[in-house]
Amino acid sequence: MEDLKKYKEVLFEAAEEAGKIITESYNTVFRIGRKKEYNDLVTEVDHKSEKKIIEVIHKHFPEHNVLSEECGDLNMTSDYVWIVDPIDGTVNYAHALPIFAVSIALEIKKEIVLGVVYNPVLNEKFHAEKGKGAYLNELQISVSKIEKLRDSLLVTGFPYLARENTGNCIDHFNNFIKEGLPIRRLGSAALDMCYVACGRFDGFWEVALNPWDMAAGYLILEEAGGKLSNFKGEEFSIYKKQLLASNGMIHEEMMEVLGKVEC
Repeated sequence: MEDLKKYKEVLFEAAEEAGKIITESYNTVFRIGRKKEYNDLVTEVDHKSEKKIIEVIHKHFPEHNVLSEECGDLNMTSDYVWIVDPIDGTVNYAHALPIFAVSIALEIKKEIVLGVVYNPVLNEKFHAEKGKGAYLNELQISVSKIEKLRDSLLVTGFPYLARENTGNCIDHFNNFIKEGLPIRRLGSAALDMCYVACGRFDGFWEVALNPWDMAAGYLILEEAGGKLSNFKGEEFSIYKKQLLASNGMIHEEMMEVLGKVEC
C-alpha cells in the first residue's frame, strides 16, 4: 500500500476547516431547507462545509473524485474517491443539539484506507488508517468487551421514511425492545459507529444508509476491533443499504433478533 501520510494531512485539513465553519454558525440563525421528505433537512452550513471540504481536497488533488451527500458524484474518473458527509446529523445541528459530525473517508481502488469523523463542538476527532488502529484524538480506542446481548447498550437509527416501515425498521426496533434492551437513537450514523468503536455502545443497526453515512465510520470501527455485516451476517459494503455493527461478541445474538423479520 502506498504511503498515506499526504492524504491523511489533507483529510485532517478538510475536516478541521469544515469544523470551523460549522462551529462559527452553531446555535445561530441560518437558512434551513428540506429535501424530498419534510424531516430531511439541509442547512446553508451543510453547503458551506461541503464546499470547503471539496476545495481543500481539490487544492491538493485536483484529479481525485468526490462523492458527497449534497452534490453527489462529481463525475471524474479516478481510483481515488473522497466520500464526504459535510454534516452527519443535520437535524441535530439545526436544533443546536451537539450530536453531529463531519465525516470524510478516502477510498483507493475500491478500498477504504482513511477515515475521520469529527465533532468540532465537542472537539472529538475519531480517525483511522487501514491497518494502523483507530483513535479518538490521540488516544487509541477499541470496542467494548461485553459478551452478552442482555448486558449491552445498543443504538439505532431510522430512515426519513420510517413511517412506511422502510426495511422493516419499526419491526426490528420492536423486536429489540421486546428483549428488554436499552436502546438509544442519536441521529448520526457516523457517530453511532464511532461510539461502538470506542465502547460507548456495544452494537448498532440501521437500514437505508448511504456510502457517506458509513464510509469513515466503517474503517474506524473495523480498526477498533469491531465487526460489520448485513443483517444476515454477509459481507458488509458501504454501497449497500443495511448495516449491523458490533463489538463482535454480541453479533450473532443481534443477528438472531434481526432474523425474526424477513430482511
